[in-house]
Amino acid sequence: MARLVLMGSPAFALPTFEALAEEHEIAAVFTQPDKPAGRGLRPTPSPVKRWAEARGYLIFQPRSLRRDPQAVAALQALRPNVIVVVAYGLILPHEVLETPPYGCLNLHASLLPRYRGPAPIQAALLNGDAETGVTVIQMTEEVDAGPILAMEREPIYPDDTAETLGERLARRGARLMRETLRRWLAGEIVPQPQDPSQATYCPRITKADGEIDWRRPAVEIDRRIRAFTPWPGGFTFWNGRLLKIGRARPRLDLQAPPGRVIAVDAGAAVGTGHGVLELLEVQLEGKRMLPIRAFLNGHPDFLGATLGREHPAGAHAP
Repeated sequence: MARLVLMGSPAFALPTFEALAEEHEIAAVFTQPDKPAGRGLRPTPSPVKRWAEARGYLIFQPRSLRRDPQAVAALQALRPNVIVVVAYGLILPHEVLETPPYGCLNLHASLLPRYRGPAPIQAALLNGDAETGVTVIQMTEEVDAGPILAMEREPIYPDDTAETLGERLARRGARLMRETLRRWLAGEIVPQPQDPSQATYCPRITKADGEIDWRRPAVEIDRRIRAFTPWPGGFTFWNGRLLKIGRARPRLDLQAPPGRVIAVDAGAAVGTGHGVLELLEVQLEGKRMLPIRAFLNGHPDFLGATLGREHPAGAHAP
């Protein structure tokens, strides 16, 4: 049994933290500060904070470890053997990386050095990869660049979203981190350096990334919708209101002007730069997600409209 400090924020970290808590002593949990959320913008704890509170763990929420010497001192006073980091969201400075005798281990949701950065799951979906995976590294001051301790691959299915793929990677990562930590503490792993010439990087996702450009090919738009599910979602505009696309599928046997809504098999599809995107589920702003046929029953004027921000009045084809 080792004495651990856990660092993480989103639900992706929870399977790993659950697995480690079964075998090791948890000295404390570090997570992001509560963030405003919902219509009232009330401070909302991270999933990791809620998990730690339910188990009575000591919790720290510094806004920065590089600019908060008191938080670093408190961490050092805990005397952890290992720090385990999963999607924490803060940079660990040198004095933190050097604190535990067995170092800081990070679980990253890609096959490093591919997709270093904050959104590797979305990046794999956006690029149409056939597989991705999880990697455990020993952390260094360069983000996601430390030597590799273990790696496992995971297939990407045609209907995967960031949510479904993320759930599988979280479970796989939990198993991998638990076994890797055992072997690391036993001195059974020789770290393997990453090849920096093979490194690729993915940027942070913003809400604006979810807006659909109907001039792009249908296959690419479908990837973007799946990559941005559940957040920020793939969305467009109709009649000046936001319209979220819950599920869709590309069809290359049909064509229509980009953004134009056409009837397809008692449903609807939207023209793109190449092919059309057949809509399966949509959600109009302020309403619930509906199958496309149910949506058309209530909005028959949707057919023939042109979608997008440049058509706020819901322009129709002549």
